Amino acid sequence: MFSGLSAFPLSPLNEAGIDEATFVRLIERLVTAGVDSIGALGSTGSYAYLSQRERLRIAQLAVQHAGDVPVIVGIGALRTRDVLALAHDAQQVGARGVLLAPVSYQRLSDDEVFGLFDAVTRSLSVPLCVYDNPSTTHFEFSDTLHGRIAQLPNVASIKLPGVPADPEAARVRVARLRALVPAHVTLGVSTDAFAATGLNAQCDVWYSVIGGLFPEVALAITRAAQAGAAEDVTRRSERLAPLWALFNQYGSLRVIAAAAELCGLVSTPSLPLPVKSLHGEARQHLATILDALALS
Repeated sequence: MFSGLSAFPLSPLNEAGIDEATFVRLIERLVTAGVDSIGALGSTGSYAYLSQRERLRIAQLAVQHAGDVPVIVGIGALRTRDVLALAHDAQQVGARGVLLAPVSYQRLSDDEVFGLFDAVTRSLSVPLCVYDNPSTTHFEFSDTLHGRIAQLPNVASIKLPGVPADPEAARVRVARLRALVPAHVTLGVSTDAFAATGLNAQCDVWYSVIGGLFPEVALAITRAAQAGAAEDVTRRSERLAPLWALFNQYGSLRVIAAAAELCGLVSTPSLPLPVKSLHGEARQHLATILDALALS
């Protein structure tokens, strides 16, 4: 489950609620493509903007329509009490794994984050992926802290925010962290622009934003990496450089939501206010890129 391509779909919604039928179609699209796992309620799934009840419904729909594809459900929240409740919900509906980011308003210390993961992992019956995402949580994991958390029960993977752009530096980074965690804990790369470099540096899994909407493109990169075709991996990723540039400029959530809207895969708007997808010139530029890349 924590290897290959883990695709993170949008949770399409508006102020009236979740667009359940559209979400189901996005899940079925991923199943048809043959992704290795589905990451529901990640950052791309707008988990931080949803109530516990809405998150439960998204988790239910994902599991019900994923078939044999394992579903990993995000359980991040401000309070440990709420994380434990979300973990219970995810397990009750049949999630095969959970994903936990140390969400905070007050900046957390290393000891507080370790305490969170210690409390949660000891209550789980499914494996957990550590979600390292400092751009949203404003918490930076040290390698030492990753090593401590990786020793806890039920920890199965670490979702890194990226790797150094230099291929050799990326290999050193991945090797250094791998030496600190148990052999059964996989290392994954997110931040899609760094995926090719991370996969070529022997990351086990790509936790992918673009894979949640255009799974075939992400699968081609992932399968090339699994086959050891590093040059092909790099070439395929470089072709998507215009998209990576937009991700960097506007944030991947806004870009991928606008792409889904432009392709008619979700209704407009599809994000929780005050967050909005791209509009104006940026949206027109994205439409041109999607057409040039033949993404639909």
